[in-house]
Amino acid sequence: MPDRLLRTSIIVICAMLAPALHSQNAPAQTRPSKFESRVVEEEARRAMDAFMDAFNSKDPARWAATLNYPHVRLASNQVRVYQSAVEFAAESKDYAKRLAPWDHSRWESMKMIQTGPGKVHFAVTFVRYDAAGKVIGKFPSFYVVTLKDGHWGVQARSSFAP
Repeated sequence: MPDRLLRTSIIVICAMLAPALHSQNAPAQTRPSKFESRVVEEEARRAMDAFMDAFNSKDPARWAATLNYPHVRLASNQVRVYQSAVEFAAESKDYAKRLAPWDHSRWESMKMIQTGPGKVHFAVTFVRYDAAGKVIGKFPSFYVVTLKDGHWGVQARSSFAP
């Protein structure tokens, strides 16, 4: 089973990264300028902050609205693909209870790894806290933020969080 999960994870990540790798080799006139890259990164960072704010709100519908679909999550030795916000919100309705004693999370670090037209890759670390503000977990992760139908949202994420 772990070999199958690893193969599936590699296939999903390769499929997600293929367009970015292709754009790295694109002719100079199709690559974004430094200014355009900065603007894209700023928009993607706003989407990441909206994701975290919505996650902390404990409102599954609000959290689902910060994602782009299909949405892919690799965590806990599973690959999950959500086709819609309705599906994601329904499957996430009790996430605050499942994460107990979790109360809120924050980005500890967020480093842009790659950017291209309509897509940004971030290496992040997020921290989970209990209600007293005590750290209960720290998780290095990889997030892919995309612009889809005019909406910047988290399209995929891979973490070591449960």
